[in-house]
Amino acid sequence: MRFLLIVLCVTAVLRAAAQSPDRPGKLSGILTDSTTARPVPYATVALQQPDGKLITGTTTDEAGVFTIPSLAVGTYRLQISFVGYRTRILAPVQITAGAPELALGTIRFTADSQNLNEVSVVGQKALIEDKGDRLVYNAEKDATNTGGTAADVLRKVPMLTVDLDGNVKMRGSGNIKVLVNGKPSSIMARNLADALKQMPANIIKSVEVITSPGARYDAEGSAGVINIITKKALKGMNGTVNATAGNLNRSLGGNLNVRGSKLGLAVSLNGYQYRNISENTSTRTALTDGQPSSVLFQRGSRDNTGTGGYGEMSLDYDPDSTNRINFSANGWGGNFPQNSDLYSRLTDPRGGVVQEFRRDIQYRNPYGNTEFNLGWTKSFRKAGDSADKPVQEFSFLSQYARMPDNYYYTITQRSMQSEVPSYLERSTNLSRNNEYTFQTDYVHPVALRDSASLRVEVGAKTILRNIGSEFEIEQSTTGLAADYGLDPSRSNEFKYSQRVMAGYTSFKLETKQKWSLTTGLRLEQTAIRGDFPTTQTSFSTTYSNLIPSFTLAKTIKGKHTLKTSYTQRISRPMVWYLNPFRNFSDPKNVQTGNPYLNPELTHATELSYSTFGKSGSSFSASLFWRQTNNAIEFLTTVGADGVALSTFQNIGRNASYGTNVNTTLQPNKNLNISVGTDLTYITLYSPAISQQNAGWVGSLNTNSSLKLPKDLTLQLNTYVSSGWISLQGRNSGWYYYALSAKKEFWKKNASLTLNVSNPFGRYVRQTSDMAAPTFRSETTFLFVNRMARLTFSYKFGQMNAGGKQSKKISNDDSKGGGR
Repeated sequence: MRFLLIVLCVTAVLRAAAQSPDRPGKLSGILTDSTTARPVPYATVALQQPDGKLITGTTTDEAGVFTIPSLAVGTYRLQISFVGYRTRILAPVQITAGAPELALGTIRFTADSQNLNEVSVVGQKALIEDKGDRLVYNAEKDATNTGGTAADVLRKVPMLTVDLDGNVKMRGSGNIKVLVNGKPSSIMARNLADALKQMPANIIKSVEVITSPGARYDAEGSAGVINIITKKALKGMNGTVNATAGNLNRSLGGNLNVRGSKLGLAVSLNGYQYRNISENTSTRTALTDGQPSSVLFQRGSRDNTGTGGYGEMSLDYDPDSTNRINFSANGWGGNFPQNSDLYSRLTDPRGGVVQEFRRDIQYRNPYGNTEFNLGWTKSFRKAGDSADKPVQEFSFLSQYARMPDNYYYTITQRSMQSEVPSYLERSTNLSRNNEYTFQTDYVHPVALRDSASLRVEVGAKTILRNIGSEFEIEQSTTGLAADYGLDPSRSNEFKYSQRVMAGYTSFKLETKQKWSLTTGLRLEQTAIRGDFPTTQTSFSTTYSNLIPSFTLAKTIKGKHTLKTSYTQRISRPMVWYLNPFRNFSDPKNVQTGNPYLNPELTHATELSYSTFGKSGSSFSASLFWRQTNNAIEFLTTVGADGVALSTFQNIGRNASYGTNVNTTLQPNKNLNISVGTDLTYITLYSPAISQQNAGWVGSLNTNSSLKLPKDLTLQLNTYVSSGWISLQGRNSGWYYYALSAKKEFWKKNASLTLNVSNPFGRYVRQTSDMAAPTFRSETTFLFVNRMARLTFSYKFGQMNAGGKQSKKISNDDSKGGGR
C-alpha cells in the first residue's frame, strides 16, 4: 500500500510538472512524537486538494523532515499518517505569490491509543519464508502452537525432524546447534530434547533454519543452525499475560516492555508444567562369537511432571543516535524428574532365569542456567544519512553464562517374591559449566560503480569454558538404609577446560544485475584439557581449523532465485557428550559420556531454487550433499552378562544426500496452506568396528489456516515421519496431527485458543530394531500424545514502530547482530 501510494505521488508530481513547469512554491515541516519529542521517520505526507483528491506526496526522512517542492499558488489540504499514530490533517494550507515557500515548523504527531493489532491488514504473513540464506517459520502465525512447548513448534519447521521424545534432527543428522535470539543457551547444550520441552511456545516469534552458514558464523554445528527468535518489544509500552490449562501442558506467564527516548526495559516471566507419559518393552539377545549368550526382557513405564520457570530482563541505553549500550540477564530453573518402574528378567539361551527383579527408580534433575550480556555498538552514521543506507559499524560484546546441572537417583530393588527391598542404591552427580565470551566485529560497506555494493566484515572472538563434574554412588547390598556404603569403583571427579580463539573475514558483493556473491574464511584454534583428580590422570589436545565458505546467488525477474553454496563445519562435542558420569539406574543399560571425543568436520554443498508470488505464495526446493568425518554416534556394546554400555564415539563417516521442497499457498487473504517434505539417503560406516548402515529417511508436514468472520481462526497441522537411521539400527516412523480454534475478543486484545492433538488415539507407537556384533534387540515405545489445552491471552498497552535492536554474543553459529 505504501509503495503504491508513493508511485501515485510520484506520477502526480510528474504530471503536474509537465502541465506547468514553473511552480515556485515549496512546503516543508518537521514531524515529531507528541510524547517523546523525537522525530518520526518514514511517515506518509499526502498533499491534497480541499476536497481530499490526491495531488502529490512524500515521506519524512530519518530526522522527521519532509519537503514538497514545485507547488502552484493555491489552497491545499495536508494529510499525515503512519502506523501506530493518529492520522493528522492540516487545512487550509495556503501557498501565496508573496510567500511561496511555506515552512510549517514542528508538527506534533500523537500515538494511537489502540493496540497496533487493531489495524486492519490485507493478507497474512506467510507461515514459511525463504530468506535466501535461511528458511524462516513464523511460529507466532500458527495458532496450533499456543500453549505448547518449543518441541511442538520445531515439529512444524521444514527440514527438521522431532521425534516423540523431543530429539531433533536436521536432514537426518542430529549434530545441529540450537540458538536462542542468535546466542547459545547452556541449557540447550545440556540436553536439547529436555530443554525444548521447557521453553513455552508462547514466547517464540519465529524459527530460522540455516543450512550453509558463512564465515561470520561460528563454525560449530555439523548439519547446520537452528535459531529460535523470541518475541521482542517495539517502541512504547506494552505487555501480555498468558495462562494455559491442559492435560499435558500448563503454564502462566507474561511480559512487560517500556521504551522511552533513550532508555528501554523489557521483562519476561514464565512458569510451566509439563507431563510426560510413556511405556516401553524390549527384548535384547547378547551375542558371543555370533551365538546367543543371554536374553534380556524388560518392561518399563513413566509418568512424570516437570516444573520450572524462565525469566529475562534486558536494558538498552542510547546516549545518541549512533551509540547503544545494552545489558541483559536471563535464567532458567526447575526440576525434571524421570521416575520409572522397571521389570527386568535375564535368561540363558535355553530360557532358564538367571536374574529377575523389579526396580522403583526415583530420578531427579534440578537444573539452572543464568546468563549475562553486556555490549556496545557504534554506527558511523552522518547527519542526513537515511536509515536504510549501509554505514560502518563496530561492536564489542561480552557474555558470562553459568549452569549448575545436578542429577540424583535413588533405587529400590525387590525380588518377584517379596515386597521387602533386597538392594538399595543412590547416586549424586554435581556438574557445572562456566563460560566466558568476548567478541568484536567491524562492518564496512563500499559503494561500487553501476549500483554494485560490497560489504566487508572482519571480527575476532574468544570463548573460555570450564566444566566440572563430581559423582559418587552409594549402595546397600542388604536392602537396609543403614548399610549404605560408598562404591569407589563407580565414583570419580572430572574437570574439563576448552578455549576457542577465532578470527574471520567475509565479503559480500551484490550487483545491479541481481548477482550476489558471499565468500569468507574463518580460522579457529581449540585447546582442550581434561583432568581426573581421583585417578590422577589427564589429557590435552590442540587443533586448528581453517573454515572456507562460498555462496553464489542469481535473482531472475525479481522473484526467481538460484543459489549454490559450499561450507565446512566443525562440531565440538557438547558437555552432555563429555561427562563421564555413569548412570547405573538401570543395571542392564548403563549410559555414560566420553571425555576423549574428537570434533567432527563436515563438508556441505547445496543447490537451491526459490520463488515468491505477490499474493504470499512461495516455492522453494534444494538438493544437498553432506559428509561428516569423525562422526559422533551413540553406540552400544553388550557383554556376555547381558549388561549394555552405551556412550558416544567417533565412528568414522556419515554421508547423506537428498532434497527438500516447501510450498506455501495463499488462495485469498483468509486462507494459508503450506506443505513441506524432505527425502534423504544416509550412509554410515565405521572401520573401527567393521559396521555400516544405510537407507532412506523422509518426512511430510502440512499446515492450513483459515480466518473466519467474527475474529475466529481455525487451523490444522499434520506431520508424518519415516523414522531415522543410526549406525546400529533404525527407528520406525510416527505421526502427529493437531487442530486448533482461536477466538479474539475485547477489540482483539484478548483471545481464547483451544488446541487438540492426536484426539483419536491415546498412544503413538514406535519401534526400534538394533544390531551389532555383540547383540540384537527389538524395542516398542508407547508415547501418550493425546492432548487438549486451553489458553487465555491478554494484550495491553500500545506498540509503535521505532528504536533499534541490541547486539548480543552469538556463540556457535549465529550472526553477530541481534534480530
